[in-house]
Amino acid sequence: MDTSALFVQKPGHISGQPVHRKKPAGLSQRSRRLQTSQGRQERLVVAAIGSEGKDKAKLKLGENLDDRIMSGEFSDVGSTKERLTRPLRKLLAQDPIGPGRVLALALARVGQRWRTAAARRMPVARGDIREIIGQPVFIPLFKLYQVYGGIFKLSFGPKNFVVVSDPQITKQILLTNAGAHSKGLLSEILDFVMGTGLIPADGQIWRSRRRAIVPSLHKKYIAAMVELFGDCALRGTAVLERAAAEGKAVEMENFFSRFALDIIGKAVFNYEFDSLTTDDPVIQAVYTTLREAEYRSTAFIPYWNIKPLLYLVPRQRRCLEALQIISDTLDELIAKCKRLVEEEDEEFVEEFLSQADPSILHFLVASGEEITSKQLRDDLMTLLIAGHETTAAVLTWTFSCIADRPDVVARIREEVDRVIGDRKPGIEDIRNLRFTARCIAESQRLYPQPPVLIRRSLEPDTLAGFEIQEGQDIFIATWNLHRSPQLWDRPDEFDPDRFGPLEGPAPNEVTEDFKYLPFGGGKRKCIGDQFAIFESVTALAMLVRRFDFAFAPDAPPVSMTTGATIHTTNGLWLCPKPRADLEEVRQREAAAAQGGNSAAAVAHEEPAAAGAASSAGGCPLQTAAAAAAAVSASFWAAWGWADGSWM
Repeated sequence: MDTSALFVQKPGHISGQPVHRKKPAGLSQRSRRLQTSQGRQERLVVAAIGSEGKDKAKLKLGENLDDRIMSGEFSDVGSTKERLTRPLRKLLAQDPIGPGRVLALALARVGQRWRTAAARRMPVARGDIREIIGQPVFIPLFKLYQVYGGIFKLSFGPKNFVVVSDPQITKQILLTNAGAHSKGLLSEILDFVMGTGLIPADGQIWRSRRRAIVPSLHKKYIAAMVELFGDCALRGTAVLERAAAEGKAVEMENFFSRFALDIIGKAVFNYEFDSLTTDDPVIQAVYTTLREAEYRSTAFIPYWNIKPLLYLVPRQRRCLEALQIISDTLDELIAKCKRLVEEEDEEFVEEFLSQADPSILHFLVASGEEITSKQLRDDLMTLLIAGHETTAAVLTWTFSCIADRPDVVARIREEVDRVIGDRKPGIEDIRNLRFTARCIAESQRLYPQPPVLIRRSLEPDTLAGFEIQEGQDIFIATWNLHRSPQLWDRPDEFDPDRFGPLEGPAPNEVTEDFKYLPFGGGKRKCIGDQFAIFESVTALAMLVRRFDFAFAPDAPPVSMTTGATIHTTNGLWLCPKPRADLEEVRQREAAAAQGGNSAAAVAHEEPAAAGAASSAGGCPLQTAAAAAAAVSASFWAAWGWADGSWM
């Protein structure tokens, strides 16, 4: 991936002293000139070969960026100093004693003061906006970080952003002075789908929605959701078993996207997507909306703000239709939930959890808060997108990291076999899967979701001694923080042990002092971090205990592209294969269950289903599918949904 021609400026000299260049022998050094068109593109043209009539060399836009930025070619201050000292030298040469000298000395005094102020100015990198389109924006930001350090300004014509890659500056923005920064550009991008939901909202609306939603994510709710995670993982297991039986590769990014959608639909508003096995207009509407949100997050011209274009551009028409489908569905679910709350006779307590409907929507309606249906829709859409995209991306890249690491897979499997065995896990089981959780944490370090956090200053501020104006857009380059050689040993290696002993605290922004931001930090930290961790660890544990995974031999290389999160460019194609000792594990767990292991009802159900399939002459894969179906039925019967209906 060529990210080289992003940032080109005239070379200059930091000292500001006269520089006498010696012409190389045999060369007629011609002018170097920088051509600028409306501040949007710059091309450095070097004509190097002279009278000998040889071919002329041209440095193309985009060539050899790495060498050029490491050489200091992009120093903005140096070239300005060179322009300033040139007329002073001329004046001194023309009039070494008279008024010209006085004027030259006066100008030099002014220039000295200007240079002192310039030394405190933030480094500026200028670029061609075309060079970022179609590639991950965080890659060139990392290259520039290696040259400019923890804070610099990135300028594209009249638009500029402050790029932050320093843990302490990040801490100031997210924690110590969080009130001076809003979501800014992010709110503008997400307004069409999230409205005034928790993520894009600022000020009093954000405080109000946070106070309403955070209590719904209490311990009893998370414990109930771990049961849901296990059930969805069993559904996913059945899908992978069919693929393994047919010798097919599975595109895992799509698999995890559907897996996460099924979970978030039930957890947030009690809706059964069942997207792992079926498809319907609501699912397609959700994906159309998600793709549009990602498209808008990387597009540079917000043409959708011109309202007539919303109806003229086909993709915008499709987006409007999808939003209407989702809105109608959510309105029906909200109305149904309100009827259910009115009919039930349950006291609303601090850790309220309805057995008939344990969703966040039910909690919000039952709380008695005066809230409009539109605000509820905004809240639900925010939780849907935030809870779906990030988890799917984390699981995708985790499996990409471990697919060729049998040593890591063996350690995960040993831990899962020891802690859970072959039953569906509970919340305490997941808490005890410490190495498995470290694998998720290390994946989040290597592939942060999202790779860039966006803020906007609400008032003048000072960051690392540099003045920040009100309204300045700021990019916190999470990718740079997580991959910095100055902050991490062997930063590009997947090493789950890098965070210290497994008995120690789970890594987060506090334990790592803001060089690690798996869920942001400060007041605006993701409120669903525990939900996401338990979901990811459950899925990883339950799939690895059943399967070995290998990269499909004819699949394209795994590469990255930027959306709301880091996606694969051509998918993650893996071949699932049942682990060699799977039947032995099942027999061992069946014996344990028959011996009185009543801690998990699932452990009693799976052997029974396995025996039924075996007596019918079924193969081991059919046995596993039957077992999964029996587990699913017993689980939903326990919740009161014996018929599988969620509506």
